[in-house]
Amino acid sequence: MTDTPPDPNPGFRYRREGEVTLIELKLLRIDQLFNSLDPSPFHEKDLDHDAEAYIVDSLRDLPPDTPVKIVIYLPAEELIELTAKTASDAIRHYFAYCREAANRRLRLLLREGRFALGIGLCFLFICIALRQLFFRAPVSTLGDIAAEGLLILGWVAMWRPMELLLYDWWPVRRLVRTYAQLATIDVELRPR
Repeated sequence: MTDTPPDPNPGFRYRREGEVTLIELKLLRIDQLFNSLDPSPFHEKDLDHDAEAYIVDSLRDLPPDTPVKIVIYLPAEELIELTAKTASDAIRHYFAYCREAANRRLRLLLREGRFALGIGLCFLFICIALRQLFFRAPVSTLGDIAAEGLLILGWVAMWRPMELLLYDWWPVRRLVRTYAQLATIDVELRPR
């Protein structure tokens, strides 16, 4: 019986080499990593959707400041190919492109939020002004209902701008950070 130290991270599903956590992919051919329908030159190809999702989800599983490396295991004959040598650059290039696309999406989302806020505030102002103009003194129960309805309608118009500006942009910002980390990640190819 050997004395093995207890695992400091029981249930941790990623292997570690020293302080670096490994995101590992085992492939038969380097082409499996890339989208086969993309006609771009190799260093500009899109990653396969499943490979991208696995890498992104794996990185999101880890604490934010964890040092990470992608390790791709390939048969020895695949490592000799020119495409295998440029795979690490292609992976980083792809995630840099994704980072830029996510940044554009974030800018558009915030612009849409500001535009929606402007419209929502104008509509709220109109509803409050109409309420003050037509329902200044309580006339009847029906008048009270209409006055409160205008006020509620004005505030409901603010729902979408507040949703955009308070909540919707956080996941996109987190994705930008993930892609930024993946755009500079170390990628190592190893024989299977």
